[in-house]
Amino acid sequence: MLSARFFSASGEPGDAMELPHDPFDGFVHDAALHQVIKAYLANQRQGNASTKTRGEVQGSTRKVWRQKGTGRARQGSIRAPHWKGGGVAFGPRPRDYQQDVPKKVKALARRSAFNARALAEQVAVIEAFDGEVAKTRHVAELLRKIGVTENKVLILTDGNRPNIYLSARNLQNVRVLPYREVSAYDIMNANQLLIEAGALQPAEEVAHA
Repeated sequence: MLSARFFSASGEPGDAMELPHDPFDGFVHDAALHQVIKAYLANQRQGNASTKTRGEVQGSTRKVWRQKGTGRARQGSIRAPHWKGGGVAFGPRPRDYQQDVPKKVKALARRSAFNARALAEQVAVIEAFDGEVAKTRHVAELLRKIGVTENKVLILTDGNRPNIYLSARNLQNVRVLPYREVSAYDIMNANQLLIEAGALQPAEEVAHA
């Protein structure tokens, strides 16, 4: 059973907390992580880089100079790739980089990302966030007390917490996302996870709460 550091809402340390078996089962599937993160990054690409070939650039089609008798190398067109202003040989063309990944592989990668961070002792749990008022100073002080100000921090909240998001959006290297919407890339792109305790409750317990 994996465990994580536990902090009160004010940032005071407590006893280590055992993490739930789902998703923290201790298993990291490297291949699934690689596939999902590679697909995520590929899907961010617009794929609209484009160059013109020698048949698309503007310019005369006449032969530059006669074939023989000048003493110079033969040239057929000023639109050839080796001429200034000529077309590009084998340049990029618009293409679709979209990669589809099965839902089960995405879920496996997400669990693996959580486990990778937990095994590296980069997961901390906080009792709750005070989301009544959006105050950047409060979140900054909390992170300082916990000791994660030097890291790239991902705060995972129990559901949508607009005030927490507003409080942290002006802090460098701090992101706020709902726990149930976080992706494998988001997790692996952070050096430290700070999870709200309520987010770790099983879905059925949350539904009956």
